[in-house]
Amino acid sequence: MRKGLLGLGVVLALSVLAGCQPQQEEWQLVWEENFDQAEHFDEASWSKIPRGRSDWNNYMSDFDSCYAMRDGNLVLRGLVNYSLPVDTAPFITGGVYTKGKVGFSDGRLDIRAKLYGATGAWPAFWLLPENEGWPDGGEIDIMERLNNDTIAYQTVHSAYTHVLGIKDNPKQGGTGTINRDDYNVYSVEMYRDSLVFFINDTRTFAYPRIETDKEGQFPFIDKEFYLLLDMQLGGSWVGAVDSSDLPVEMEIDWVRFYRKKK
Repeated sequence: MRKGLLGLGVVLALSVLAGCQPQQEEWQLVWEENFDQAEHFDEASWSKIPRGRSDWNNYMSDFDSCYAMRDGNLVLRGLVNYSLPVDTAPFITGGVYTKGKVGFSDGRLDIRAKLYGATGAWPAFWLLPENEGWPDGGEIDIMERLNNDTIAYQTVHSAYTHVLGIKDNPKQGGTGTINRDDYNVYSVEMYRDSLVFFINDTRTFAYPRIETDKEGQFPFIDKEFYLLLDMQLGGSWVGAVDSSDLPVEMEIDWVRFYRKKK
């Protein structure tokens, strides 16, 4: 009896693992980041995201307390700005990207992470093109989570969706349920005719390339994208930040990129 239960446990464990990674007969791992460094992320692959003027990056900071390496995870934090008196931003946040260092196209990207909630928290994993501006070059949002939600948003943006405002032909985004108290795996598969999104290997939605006389509907081929991982706070979508909920952080366990086996 005990031997049989042990065997069943092994089968179940293998099934869970299989559900969080592409099927081995279809995909080949070509790049990964496990964040196993003791003190600092690998600067050959990652840079800190500089501050900008958009909702998503207007609190970005290179302040050390916004970043940590802990138990094989990259930790990105959102903080009340008590420590930088010459910086007038009320909050500071950590984010990294692979811009100019590692590019992604024609494959599957998986990111395993644990998100902690706060009022006004807006963590995100997303892709932007290396050599084109927004929105013409496209944007692929693999995960956006608001506040303490039990869902994550996965969305595409382009001149077709943003400038022309065509958001339902085809539908530009979807949502999926997450376990807000544990790790989840967020994924996108990039094909020449579609983008397909998953959460914990459950397909959430797909964005197809369609026949249309409108320009810019599917600007996601024949180019390299870089990956952004950032702990954002506040903005017109997520709303105001509750300072009493801070600090807030997210833990990123690993990033893996696969291509189809030939």
